[in-house]
Amino acid sequence: MKKVILGSVLMLVLSVSFVSCREAADKAKEAAEETSEAMDEAGEDLKEAGEDAMDKAKEVGEDMKEAGENAMDEAKEVGEDMKEAGEDAMDKAKEVGEDMKKAGSDAMDKAKETAKEVEKEVKDGTK
Repeated sequence: MKKVILGSVLMLVLSVSFVSCREAADKAKEAAEETSEAMDEAGEDLKEAGEDAMDKAKEVGEDMKEAGENAMDEAKEVGEDMKEAGEDAMDKAKEVGEDMKKAGSDAMDKAKETAKEVEKEVKDGTK
């Protein structure tokens, strides 16, 4: 009888163990599936974040290119304005030079005329 009772207890213990192991295996399988799903979602999220980062980087690159082009255009315009201002200054300097030359010539002519008048008066006064 002892053997029968011990055998029954042993069978009961083994059946409980198998049930517990089966439940543990099912839980482990379920946890593995959940982990796999979480990893897939994380992979998709990372992929989307990478694509977003690439799009932003491309957009920033395009903005920088456009800003560079605008700066070049502005520099070109400033250069043209400076060239034009330089040409205007040269024209004005030439005009001033010509005016000064004319004024100098007029002054010389006046001085010669005055000298002739003075000389004529001196000659007339000595007679």
